[in-house]
Amino acid sequence: MVEAQVRSGMRQVLSVGVLALGVVAVLTSTASAQSSDPSVTFARDVAPIFQEKCEACHRDGSMAPMSLVTYRETRPWARRIKAVIESREMPPWHLDQRVGIQDFKNDRSLSSAQIDTIVGWVDNGAPMGDLTDMPRPMTWPEGETWNYEELFGPPDLIIRSPAYTMPAKAQDVWYKPVVETGLTEPRWVRAIEIRPSTPEGRRITHHALARLQQEEPEFMIGNDPDDIGPGLFMEWAVGKQGEITRSDSGKLMLPESKIVWDIHYHAVGEEITNSAELAVYFHPKGYAPKYRQVLHLIHGIEGGSRGLDIPPNTVSVHQGFFALKKAGRVENFQPHMHLRGKAMSMEALLPDGRRRMLNHVDKYQFDWHNNYVYADDAAPLLPKGTLLRVTAWHDNTSANRDNPDPNQWVGWGDRTVDEMAHAWVNITYMSDEDLEVEIAKREANQLALTDQQP
Repeated sequence: MVEAQVRSGMRQVLSVGVLALGVVAVLTSTASAQSSDPSVTFARDVAPIFQEKCEACHRDGSMAPMSLVTYRETRPWARRIKAVIESREMPPWHLDQRVGIQDFKNDRSLSSAQIDTIVGWVDNGAPMGDLTDMPRPMTWPEGETWNYEELFGPPDLIIRSPAYTMPAKAQDVWYKPVVETGLTEPRWVRAIEIRPSTPEGRRITHHALARLQQEEPEFMIGNDPDDIGPGLFMEWAVGKQGEITRSDSGKLMLPESKIVWDIHYHAVGEEITNSAELAVYFHPKGYAPKYRQVLHLIHGIEGGSRGLDIPPNTVSVHQGFFALKKAGRVENFQPHMHLRGKAMSMEALLPDGRRRMLNHVDKYQFDWHNNYVYADDAAPLLPKGTLLRVTAWHDNTSANRDNPDPNQWVGWGDRTVDEMAHAWVNITYMSDEDLEVEIAKREANQLALTDQQP
C-alpha cells in the first residue's frame, strides 16, 4: 500500500538510479554525438522549451528529481525525456486534445511542434550546439515559493494547521483541527493556495481540504430560493497549483472566521512531521467583486458514495449529475479518483436538449491532480437548469500498473486503496440577465478577433 501511495516519487527516484549508471558513458560520447546532425540543438531549440514548460519543477531545489536547466544536467536523460513526452506522460497534462475545450490559462502541455523538436534532437544524438544560442537563464526564487507570488506578491494571509507527526507505520489519519483566520474586517479573496509545509510533508499528505467557517450575512443565505451554498474554500492534492478568481469574482472571508482543516495523512516508512499551509491573496481593500465563486464537489456516481461498486478484473463506468440552480460560468475541471482511476469527462446537458462535451481526461493519473483552468474566452457560460454530467471510468485489472490488487472488489472510501469519483469545479454564479451580457461580450470579442485575421 505504501509503495502504491508514493509510487510517483519512487518511480522517478528509481529512474534516477538506473539512468545515472550511464551518465559517465553518455557524457564521454557527447562530442561524437554532437556531430551526427546539428540541425536541432539544445542551446537554440530545446532549452527555450524546457524554460517554458519544465524548469518550474525541474531545477535545483524544486520538486522534480533532476534538473533540466543546463546541457550537462539534461544530456544523460535524453532518451528518457523522449519516452515520457512522446507518451505525453510529461509534462503532466492528461486531457484528450481531440475533444472539448482546449484553451486554458494554465496549459503546461507541449505542442506537437515542441514534441517533434525534442524527439528530433534526441534522435539526432542530442547535440549541445553553439552556447551563444542559449537563451538568457531564467531567474527562479531560491527554495520553495508560492505559485502566485510572482503575480500578486507575497500572500496577504497565511494560515497553518498545527503540526502533526505521522509515525513510520500506522493506519491512515484524517486530521481535522480548527484554526482562527485572525481577520478583523471583511475581505474578498482573489487567489488561494495550499501546500504541505515541507518537501518531506508531501510524501505523507494525500490531500488537504480547507473549509471556511463563518456566519454568513442574511442577504447571502436563506432569502434566495436558489441559494447556492458556501461550497469548499480550497482543496489540495498532489499536482494542484491553486485557484485564481477573475477580477469580477471572488470568495468572501468575514471577521472571526475559522478554517476547518481536513488533512489525510498516510505512513511512508519513516516518521515525518508536517503542517498544511493556506496562502490567501485578497482583492484590494474596499473592492467588492460583482460575482461570488463557489467550489463544488460534483459526484461522478449516481446516488453518491453508495453507488460505487467495482468488481475484480473489470473496467467500470459510473455517472453523476449536478444541476445549476443559477446561471453561471464554469471556471475549471479537476478530476479526482484514486489508484484505479482511468478517465473522467464533464458534459453540459443544456435545458434546450443540446449536449456539449466540455472536457475528457483520457489518461488520468493519481500522481497528478491537475486543475484545468479555462481561459477567459473559453470558460463555459451556462444557463440556469443546465445539468453537468460527470462520467468516471475505473480500471480494476492487471493492465493498470497502479492497481494494488485487481482481484479485490473495490468500493467508495477515503483510503488510497479505496475509490472515489468526483470533480472539483468552481462556478461563478450570476443572474440570467448578466449571463446574456457575458455571452454578448464573448461573441463581440470573437467577432473582433475574426475581423483582425488576414
